[in-house]
Amino acid sequence: MSISRRGFLGLAAIGAAMGALASGPVGNAARRSTIKALAFDAFPILDPRPVFALAEQLFPGRGAQLSNVWRVRQFEYQWLRSLSGHYADFWRATEDGLVFAANAVNLNLPADKRDQLMAAYLKLKAWPDVPAALRSLRDAGIRLALLSNATHEILQAGIGNSGLHAVFEHVLSTDSLRVYKPDPRAYQMAVDAFGLGRENIGFVAFAGWDVAGAKWFGYPTFWANRLNAPVEEMGVLPDASGTTLAELLPFLNL
Repeated sequence: MSISRRGFLGLAAIGAAMGALASGPVGNAARRSTIKALAFDAFPILDPRPVFALAEQLFPGRGAQLSNVWRVRQFEYQWLRSLSGHYADFWRATEDGLVFAANAVNLNLPADKRDQLMAAYLKLKAWPDVPAALRSLRDAGIRLALLSNATHEILQAGIGNSGLHAVFEHVLSTDSLRVYKPDPRAYQMAVDAFGLGRENIGFVAFAGWDVAGAKWFGYPTFWANRLNAPVEEMGVLPDASGTTLAELLPFLNL
């Protein structure tokens, strides 16, 4: 069967219109109807910058150097311990990473300053945009959870410091499984807690590696890229991204 040039152009126009609908308001509406719950990493909610500001306060002119090494080693120790079968929780891995970082940059780290830096994780508060965004999500009937590598103690302290009691239906620490994201077992925690399919749970990541882990697991993923980090070169991209949680709402067509 042959198709005239006019007929071919007509079919192409129909295809283009259908594509526009899928990526426009109708597509967004479909996403909204599919996502019933959101699982947040801790740090799109809790602002970690005061920890590193304290490092600069305690070690003027050296805090940024210390913090940069500390952040990297903090997560490397989590993953290495998890992979090797020698698990230690977020608190221990973070403290060990801090000690290593101080040694790596030839900085004397007295016990009192080490304790101050660690205690800062128990004083974290929400980013300024968080309360309004969470209210909008709850008003829209979206179920909410935290899903973090941080310990329950850190998560509950942050919730209390931020006045977010009763906001999250579930507060999930991977410590309960003795694994760390991006292990698929960690992401499965939200599926089990909500009783929903992974396609019905949006994941909100803070770090690029967490974006990759959530996408590989099968979650629709929003990257709360608050620090304007570059995309990780891991073969996957978030479904949407923004620097604040206000930009999460259009992703859900809210």
